[in-house]
Amino acid sequence: MAKTHASSVDAAEVERFSRHAADWWAPRGPMAPLHKFNPVRLGYIRDAACRRFGRDAKRLDALKGLRILDIGCGGGILCEPLARLGASMVGADPAEKNIAAAKVHAEQSELAIDYRATTAEALADAGERFDIVLAMEVVEHVADVKLFVARCAEMVDPGGLMIAATINRTLKSFALAIVGAEYILRWLPRGTHQWDKFVTPNELEIALELGGLRVIDETGVVYNPLADQWRLATDMDVNYMLVAERAA
Repeated sequence: MAKTHASSVDAAEVERFSRHAADWWAPRGPMAPLHKFNPVRLGYIRDAACRRFGRDAKRLDALKGLRILDIGCGGGILCEPLARLGASMVGADPAEKNIAAAKVHAEQSELAIDYRATTAEALADAGERFDIVLAMEVVEHVADVKLFVARCAEMVDPGGLMIAATINRTLKSFALAIVGAEYILRWLPRGTHQWDKFVTPNELEIALELGGLRVIDETGVVYNPLADQWRLATDMDVNYMLVAERAA
């Protein structure tokens, strides 16, 4: 594909998350909801990868040898547990402050993770390829979803996967993800999300198909307040995740 100067990066969103760079690893800080969400999305990624590549999900090195990109990695809270499972991790984020925080924490944790302050477009233009490309809680923050997904899809090797997690654009998501999470419960700083930038599963599936991928799994994710944890569910009205494949 010819190189393009078009960008899916939303500068305002990059600045918003840059302001919280120092707080990525504070379990009770502004990123606390992501820390609580981490176990369920980590398990979903691990299990999808093991199904695809014939691995044993119970092994501590279940992802050994797999090259994985986490685009929009923030401070690296997903990169680190994936690296511990043996994956060769590349974490990319356009916010240099986020990458700086991620590098410091990885060094303290004695983990070798390739962190880069860059974009999906730059990586795709450089010809980077991966077994798995992750776009977790990022498509709702980009300026152009179709462009972003297309450039991410370019980087999926034949037989590889792209896994995404985002928020559906429904009245229910407005009530729970914005009014509830940002204004009532104050789980997230106000303005973290914009409802009109949420992406429906159908819109995301179309973008993935245009990128040459086929959706092979999808799931909702719901919060259980009694257990104070997230779990997989059939309800995709608010949070959801999906897996798409590139044919071998």
